[in-house]
Amino acid sequence: MPRYEMLNNIAHRDLRVSTGFGPEFGDAVGMVPAYPSEFAELQREYPIFLRRDTASGEWQSVVLLGFEQHENLYLEEGRWNASYLPGAAAKGPFLIGFQEQRIDGALTQEAVLHVDLDHPRVTSVQGEPVFLPQGGNTPYLDHIAGVLRGIHDGHAYGTQMFAALDAKGLIQPVALDVQIDPQHRVNVNGLHAIDRDRLAQLDGAALAELNGAGYLEGTYLMLASLHNMRRLIAEKQRRLRMQDATAASRN
Repeated sequence: MPRYEMLNNIAHRDLRVSTGFGPEFGDAVGMVPAYPSEFAELQREYPIFLRRDTASGEWQSVVLLGFEQHENLYLEEGRWNASYLPGAAAKGPFLIGFQEQRIDGALTQEAVLHVDLDHPRVTSVQGEPVFLPQGGNTPYLDHIAGVLRGIHDGHAYGTQMFAALDAKGLIQPVALDVQIDPQHRVNVNGLHAIDRDRLAQLDGAALAELNGAGYLEGTYLMLASLHNMRRLIAEKQRRLRMQDATAASRN
C-alpha cells in the first residue's frame, strides 16, 4: 500500500529516488495513463488509446506498451527504449495533493507535492537527491514538479475533451486482435480509439466547435499515434524470435 507524506525539506532531506528502469520499479506494465498535454511527444513513439474508468465512468487516454498486463516492450535491460518517457512513468513516487488553506478569509485548495515513501524507487542511499544540502529543490525535483503540473492540467483538460468527442460519437471500441506470427496471437480488450470515418463525416459546424475548444489537434495526434502499433508488433516478434533461439540452444 502507498504511504504518502507531504514533501518537505526537513523530514525528507536525505530522500533520493532511483531513476533506472526495470520490473523492480513497477515498470513492467502493459499500459500507462496519458494526457493531452503530452500527446505531441507521445504520438511519435506510442499508440494512444482510450479506456473508460469503471469507477468514474470518464474516459482516460492511455499509451499501449505491450500486449499483456505485465509486458512493457519499451523496457529492456534497464533501459526505456524511447526518447520521451510518459509523465505517468516519469513522475515516480510523487503526486500532487491538495491542502486547505485560508487566504483572505476564504478556504482554498493549495496544490502540494506528496511522496510515497514505500515506493520501490525511494531510497536514502543512491539515486537522484530531491533536496540540496541547503534545503532548496534540486533540478530533479523541479523537473518532477513540471511533470506533475502537466499531468494535473492534462487530466482536467482530457476529461472535457473526451466528453466532447464522445458526444460527437467519435470514440468507438477497437478490436485489438493481432496475429504476431503463425504460433502467437494476442488480444487486448477494453480499448477504444477515435473513429477516423466518423471524424471525416462531421460537418463544418461540428469541426469548428471542436477546433475552437482546442480538441481537434489532439484528436488527430491520437489517430497519427496508431501507426506505432507496427513498432510494438515488430518488437514483440523480435522478442519471440529471441525466446525461440534461446530455447533451441538449450536443446
